[in-house]
Amino acid sequence: MIANAKYSSSCFTVNKENKRRIITLVLSLLSAIFLAYLGCVVCFCFRNTEKIQSEARATYHGDICSIWNYDGRIAYEDIIKATNDFDIRYCIGTGGYGSVYRAQLPSGQVVALKKLHRFEAEDPAFDHSFRNEVQMLTNIRHKNIVKLYGFCLHNRCMFLVYEYMEKGSLFCALRFDVEASEIGWTQRVKIIEGMAHALSYLHHDCTPPIVHRDISSNNILLNSQLEAFVADFGTARLLHPDSSNQTVMAGTYGYIAPELAYTMVVTEKCDVYSFGVVALETIMGRHPGDLLSSLTSPPSENMMITDVLDSRLLPPTNPIVAGDIVLVATMAFACLDPKPKSRPSMLRLSQEFLSLRKALAAPLRTESLWNLWNRKMDFVHQSNEHVISAQV
Repeated sequence: MIANAKYSSSCFTVNKENKRRIITLVLSLLSAIFLAYLGCVVCFCFRNTEKIQSEARATYHGDICSIWNYDGRIAYEDIIKATNDFDIRYCIGTGGYGSVYRAQLPSGQVVALKKLHRFEAEDPAFDHSFRNEVQMLTNIRHKNIVKLYGFCLHNRCMFLVYEYMEKGSLFCALRFDVEASEIGWTQRVKIIEGMAHALSYLHHDCTPPIVHRDISSNNILLNSQLEAFVADFGTARLLHPDSSNQTVMAGTYGYIAPELAYTMVVTEKCDVYSFGVVALETIMGRHPGDLLSSLTSPPSENMMITDVLDSRLLPPTNPIVAGDIVLVATMAFACLDPKPKSRPSMLRLSQEFLSLRKALAAPLRTESLWNLWNRKMDFVHQSNEHVISAQV
């Protein structure tokens, strides 16, 4: 009896020890599993953090201007470094709304940076208008319109970040003899064609239509291939049919439509007039100021088109190219009609460039400005309402 009691006590002790060992082993295994799991979590989080930081560094030093909601302080710091705190050596142009700088971002990308004047950046009304117009311009996508990459607002300073154009403005290209002689007649016609397509897009493919209001040779930029891009939408306005579209005078002297001096009503025909001025300037190699003042009446029958063409280039002898020059001059005269309603639409002009080009039958030297003046009505008599829109 006593022996059985000792045996039972011994069994109980053994069972108790086994349970303790089992519990300890289970707890050890659970602890090991937990630690392993914890290690995996920590490792995953560390790697994820590294990835995020890597992406952040890539964003910081990458194409930050393609992101509209980026940290403005980062962009500001990059811009300060890229321009050496807006050193004048990086300035490539100035205008009524600000100065333009060439900036190379840490990614190596070169952009044109437009720094708006301080007094405008401090105006709350301008701030609101600026944001609305910038947001509107982000929707513009056309091969002949300079891309707006983004903007930065930092300590009440505003920056617009644009695609960089290697050849600068059309104005500068025509002003200097060496640069002007490199732009042949075919390229000049292509420049005018690109402008026409861009303005047709703004007037007829955007809803509501957009009027640029400051088309000038300074606001037509050229890339390395001498392709034309419409730039500087600082004064652009949406054209709302239900509003009066009255505005303060905007634009560049010498390019402003005459009706704005007394009506102050902006329509797309204001851009058409400015286009006509730039078109003539492109083939003449200079601003057509004297010619414009004489266009209140038909020009003299003795004045030939070769008399006004850029003398730094030999007159075109190719019949197709000569026909293009005549076409451009005729278009320009139609655009410069003092009556806005008599001017053709940009859609009409854009599609004319897309149609089959006509060779000039007679030598260009026999073509008088008087004949071109009379032909301008061909662009007006055709109803713009029945022109089928073409893809640009």
